[in-house]
Amino acid sequence: MSVDVLLGLQWGDEGKGKVVDYLASTYKVVARFQGGPNAGHTLEFDGIKHVLHQIPSGIFRADIKNIVGNGVVLDPVIFKKEIEDLAHLGLDARKNLFISKKAQLILPTHRLLDAYQEEVKGSKKIGSTLKGIGPTYQDKIGRQGLRVGDITLPGFNKRYKALRDKHLSMIKNDEIAQNIKELEPPFLEAIEYLKELFLVGSEYLINEELAANNKVLAEGAQGSLLDVDFGSYPFVTSSNTMVAGACNGLGVAPSKIGQVMGVFKAYCTRVGSGPFPTELFDETGEQLRNQGHEFGATTGRPRRCGWLDLPALKYAIMINGVNQLFMMKADVLAGFDVIKVCTGYELEDGTTTEKLPYDLVNQSVTPIYKELRGWTDTMPASANYNDVSEPLKNYVKFIEDEVGVPIKIVSMGPDRSETVIR
Repeated sequence: MSVDVLLGLQWGDEGKGKVVDYLASTYKVVARFQGGPNAGHTLEFDGIKHVLHQIPSGIFRADIKNIVGNGVVLDPVIFKKEIEDLAHLGLDARKNLFISKKAQLILPTHRLLDAYQEEVKGSKKIGSTLKGIGPTYQDKIGRQGLRVGDITLPGFNKRYKALRDKHLSMIKNDEIAQNIKELEPPFLEAIEYLKELFLVGSEYLINEELAANNKVLAEGAQGSLLDVDFGSYPFVTSSNTMVAGACNGLGVAPSKIGQVMGVFKAYCTRVGSGPFPTELFDETGEQLRNQGHEFGATTGRPRRCGWLDLPALKYAIMINGVNQLFMMKADVLAGFDVIKVCTGYELEDGTTTEKLPYDLVNQSVTPIYKELRGWTDTMPASANYNDVSEPLKNYVKFIEDEVGVPIKIVSMGPDRSETVIR
């Protein structure tokens, strides 16, 4: 059996949580392979909205094992709260939740370092979620981080205090550093809570499931255009958000990768700083934001909105080897008379290209647009793709023809039921 991978193809917030929840019933295992509480995966069903930050999106199905892989950076305080929030819904997440012993721990001082580093950057800040993600990955690469499995070993408290004190010595702002007094007690309490959960060698667990012929779904966080290697550097996250990250973040061989499913919005959004060629600063952009309820699930910040960017989408499809697509939020575009799609860029020297420029961060590009007729569709009562309007079908076909990959799902609303299968 192979590992299917589902990931975002834009700058995050594509709607991955809904898709994982929708597909989860066909899998025995759902595993997160990178990122941390900077992710916000929103699921909506039975009239209730759920936002998950670190727990895999298969958690609402009791027969599925949910694994937090070694590539994840874990905040014990947020993790504990997530589990407790689910308990209020009558769901005991601890029964089918497994955490890799090799996942890195986010310490309170990682969060303080994050805030301090953003302050020092001033106008050049990257728009961090201030969850401590970057500093935690820095410690991981610097070979001084603490892992989940370390909490069960003698001497953990001593190692924690040594790293804490080292972090505090790096923060040259007493106002920020003083926050450790507030953050540390709940962290230490959450560490004790974490010890009661299933802490496992997740690479063994996943490969044992594969050997037993059980289907595994790897759930990515953020989006491909935020990948630390292939995204709009330095305005990226600190992990590999593409398919290769699933191998590193779960301990599975590349030969075990099966279907690669890419999720994208029918338009584009971005949170924080960084290049966004098709961003709209007018009433149209505001309309997209309001109709799409485009506010960050993790930060609450308003998302920047713009038209669909095909060169960026093609790039993400190429580096991931995507073989099926899921288009989200088609309903948000309902009501626009004309919908634009970027098919290429005009560069500063007057030349045109359909590729993402290396220096997109500093080079100004002008989108080249194709206009298509809009639609007024809502979710068809039949849930049948044949019953959606011709303009929407034409939009789907145009994208498929341009990128060369079939669109298998068209989402027409946030609820699990508002999904059209092709």
